[in-house]
Amino acid sequence: MESAATAANEVMQTQTLIIGAGLSGLALAARLNAVGHDFLLVEARSRTGGRILTEQFGAGAFDLGPTWFWPGQPRIAALMASLGLKDTEQHYAGELSFEDASGHVQRGKGFASMQGSFRVQGGMAALTDGLLARLPATRVMLSTQIAALAQSAGGITATTQSGQQIDAKRVVLALPPRIAGSITYAPDLPASAHTAMDGIATWMAGQAKVVVTYDRPFWREAGLSGDAMSQRGPLAEVHDASPAQGGPYALFGFLGIPPQARQDQDHLWSAVLQQLTRLFGPQAGQPTQRYIKDWAFDPFTAAAADQKPLYAHPTYGLPAALDGLWDGRLIFGGTEVAAQFGGYLEGALEAAEQAFDRIKAAKA
Repeated sequence: MESAATAANEVMQTQTLIIGAGLSGLALAARLNAVGHDFLLVEARSRTGGRILTEQFGAGAFDLGPTWFWPGQPRIAALMASLGLKDTEQHYAGELSFEDASGHVQRGKGFASMQGSFRVQGGMAALTDGLLARLPATRVMLSTQIAALAQSAGGITATTQSGQQIDAKRVVLALPPRIAGSITYAPDLPASAHTAMDGIATWMAGQAKVVVTYDRPFWREAGLSGDAMSQRGPLAEVHDASPAQGGPYALFGFLGIPPQARQDQDHLWSAVLQQLTRLFGPQAGQPTQRYIKDWAFDPFTAAAADQKPLYAHPTYGLPAALDGLWDGRLIFGGTEVAAQFGGYLEGALEAAEQAFDRIKAAKA
């Protein structure tokens, strides 16, 4: 496998250019690397992982992006096994808390909503970090945003925001279709393709998530599961985010208010801690650490159309208008185009698998 050229004034060459180093892009790159196929993986962010984002605090790993996977998802199970990772079932023992619109908190109403869900010990970033470790460092470029793609006789030329050019036989767009729609294409893609990209909602893009850590699991000590549903306050739902063993212990919640109402973080944190205090007692108002990630304002995840959170899982898959573009050399490979598990982490691996099969079947 040849090394990628690095000179700013030199056109880089690769067989397959993968745009986006989230789970799908990394998984595809690892597959290509394993069979000796020439590739280059570029990522606009200064980190890999995409929508997977794990914060480390003490011995704890806390996910600000996807948190769970489920039985019946074979690809993620196989990946975890190959990386030597362990899972832990979502904590559910104890009573659920429910806060009505007036702020009255009831206990034991309902059941643990995420019972049967599983988390990755070490956080979801253990998946993407493990895949990244399988790749040659010379084949991964961070802080590299692709601005334009131009079709050529032998393939596709990509141009970065800094003006660097990359010649490839094919390009895999391992990113949300709405984000792919912000790239300039020459010749322009058909109107039906743009309509299709705009119409595919980015899963999780409108969400915001908070994590708060504590020295003790005081809610468990009080017989509470850490699960809570609320009709009042910024958090719509809360769950236990503690490690499988030991601390720091943690709660995490999804913000249920629209993006425009959560931009003042000082006011937001005040409301969050007040709400947690109502739900779990005064100790909840004094965390040892706190994190927030608002995906709606992440330009590499959410487009303007994603500002509204999704409360139901869309029907995903590859639309006919996005299939076979530029003689099959422009391939969509993010989780939203996976037919069976679209939107999930399993879907990211499914999309990577589909993209790999297309590359393997290509003649050039």
